[in-house]
Amino acid sequence: MAKRIRKAVFPVAGLGTRFLPATKANPKEMLPVVDKPLIQYAAEEAVRAGIETLVFVNGRNKRSIPDHFDKAYELETELESKGKLDRLKAVRNIVPSSVACVYIRQSEALGLGHAVLCAEPVVGDEPFAVILADDLIDDPEGHGCLAQMVEQYDNHVASMIGVQRVPKDHTDRYGVVSIDPVDERLGRMHGIVEKPAPEKAPSTLGVVGRYILNPAIFNKLRQTRPGAGGEIQLTDAIAALMKDEDVFAYEFRGTRYDCGDKLGYLQATVEYGLKHPELGAAFREYLAARE
Repeated sequence: MAKRIRKAVFPVAGLGTRFLPATKANPKEMLPVVDKPLIQYAAEEAVRAGIETLVFVNGRNKRSIPDHFDKAYELETELESKGKLDRLKAVRNIVPSSVACVYIRQSEALGLGHAVLCAEPVVGDEPFAVILADDLIDDPEGHGCLAQMVEQYDNHVASMIGVQRVPKDHTDRYGVVSIDPVDERLGRMHGIVEKPAPEKAPSTLGVVGRYILNPAIFNKLRQTRPGAGGEIQLTDAIAALMKDEDVFAYEFRGTRYDCGDKLGYLQATVEYGLKHPELGAAFREYLAARE
């Protein structure tokens, strides 16, 4: 019987240089989309998928992330004393009490692969998810991208890589996979290339920040030699894993916003603002008045 996906790893040690100076002292994962930071959207997606332990691999100057998920006694007391119960509920229910948060320090910025490897002592010998909070994925059905991938994992008991169709001239921004189709949205991977030039890309299926990985990935990461900039690439370890076992690419349902990019972040802010239950109607009126 397949082990259940119970743990999700959040690599949050990056410096967020594309958003400087906003990220000089504040992690990019704490940038808000309307009224919630990116990392909270990611955590909520994990919880909806049945994740029980959130593993944050962070770096220095990232204290605001554990603070965000911790109890804020003074703030809660203030809100309760003033009768602001809706706001109190929002602060208290960031993650359910049944969900554990674990924090691991990545002492050096050695890449995504190294960040995932740092989580091994907590993950252990079981399959796990990896979520990059930069990629905000809006599933219109409300289940979440990771829940879709967990369902696929349960069916196939194999590592799953989240992918989307990207413009041909954008392949040099993504890891790009080649597949043998298995189902409408699912393919067995037989290749993965990091940021290929459009003329060399094997397909237009680009990898986005959602993964479900079998624990064998840890041995592959230990064997992966550092690439450009001295970083250990998760893509290289996945390519090595494919030689030993099936790895699938899953084309998720939903819209992905690249919130590691300023334009993508602004697009997400507009779209989430338009559907916000309190602000949506007034925001739509405001935008219409500007046209």
